[in-house]
Amino acid sequence: MTDDDPDASDADEAAGGDDTAVRRERFSGGPAREFLSSLAADATIFEADLAVDRAHTVMLAEQGIVDGGVAGEILAALDEVEAAGHGALPDGEDVHEAIETAVIDRVGPDGGRMHTARSRNDEVATCIRYRLREDLLDAAEATVAAREALVEVAEEHAETVMPGYTHLQPAQPTTVAHYLLSYEGGLARDTERLLDAYDRVNRSPLGAAAFAGTPFDVDRDRTAELLGFDGTVRNSMDAASARDFLAETATALATLATTLSGLAEDLIVFSNKGVLELADAYASTSSIMPQKKNPDTLELARGVAGDAIGEATGTLSLLKGLPRAYNRDLQRAHASVFDIAGDVREATEIAAGAVATAEWDADALAAAAGEGFSTATGVADLLAMAGLPFRTAHEIVASAAPAVGDGDDPATAAAKVDEAAQAVLGESLFERVSRDEVERVLDPAASVASRDSAGGPAPEAVAADLTAATAGIDADATALDDRREALAAAAEALDAEVATYE
Repeated sequence: MTDDDPDASDADEAAGGDDTAVRRERFSGGPAREFLSSLAADATIFEADLAVDRAHTVMLAEQGIVDGGVAGEILAALDEVEAAGHGALPDGEDVHEAIETAVIDRVGPDGGRMHTARSRNDEVATCIRYRLREDLLDAAEATVAAREALVEVAEEHAETVMPGYTHLQPAQPTTVAHYLLSYEGGLARDTERLLDAYDRVNRSPLGAAAFAGTPFDVDRDRTAELLGFDGTVRNSMDAASARDFLAETATALATLATTLSGLAEDLIVFSNKGVLELADAYASTSSIMPQKKNPDTLELARGVAGDAIGEATGTLSLLKGLPRAYNRDLQRAHASVFDIAGDVREATEIAAGAVATAEWDADALAAAAGEGFSTATGVADLLAMAGLPFRTAHEIVASAAPAVGDGDDPATAAAKVDEAAQAVLGESLFERVSRDEVERVLDPAASVASRDSAGGPAPEAVAADLTAATAGIDADATALDDRREALAAAAEALDAEVATYE
């Protein structure tokens, strides 16, 4: 990707024979050349490098470091290189060297002036950040769309009672809306993490040179402005060598992928239980068993989490033992982060689509909502509200639990709880609470309606959370739009500056 550059003046010489812009005869060949090269992998930052080259060249001309006419020739050559594409680049260790060689081939020795006051060290760090911020915005945008899908389905199912689980065992009844909003909350934090990471990525290292700055009168803030960065990474050693932003991005993506993996697993389980049916577009069949409908897309979305966690771990492992400033290990630090960003974004879109198009079986969910005596906590709460110590109430209901069957109606279940109360308290349960109250809280729908604390599953609590979730989505969508508009405006401004050298 890069290594410590020769003196900037060396880059002003023409590349002779088969030499590249940087390497001369001593380092021009040998069995390690292919191993050293990252040119093929650098296709992901080809466009970024051209933008960085243009901004740097414009700044050099504005500062009087490079003649305006020469700058115009370099910028015209960069246009030709862009039109030809990455595949037409000459051989080189990396895209930066190959582009510079292509410019020198077109302009002559003056083409090497584009590298004045710059190292490939600060150049590549800038290119990675330039490209990575788009990946972060794309991933964040996918989370916002997924949250919109969750809220839309939740609005349709605010009163659809379903079983809630802990340890995969029936625990307490809840609603489909309450369940889906739990994932909206998780994805909202994922959006925050991605946007926070973006704001730290969006700082320019350009002008740091190899790591110790440059004697040329460069304007680092100007190149940052032309490239749409919010500012600079000020310390030149930090700017050229730091890759913590890659680790942060990889970790944010891994955390998002883990959220998605949980959602995918839940939907797979619900599909297995027959309470949810995935749309055909998000399922597949067997090559030998025609009756099968498999949740393959969700299984793959779940699998992406393993890749993302591995990437985060790998990035941190690569960085953990590196001294300041630049080390060639860093060449291997970013390409796979770009790959995993695309995979996680796609997994987010798939999970959102699966949720948006799935059919929930309200009758099957309601029937399952009371399984495992899931309303037991409601009875204990009712007794505690009537003045009985909660631990005593807990003991009564726990004693009744083995006798209460899934097929028992509220009246039958209430009678069995009363038997337990008489054994524990020596008196009827109904000396403390009415039979009607007990039967009411034993009904799953009534149990849900009673849990109206903030963030609870009761319809009125869910309604408030739906309003808050929608407001959060709108705010994050605006934040995304603002960042994209800032990048677009900077790109237009750079194009306009480049056009003045034609």
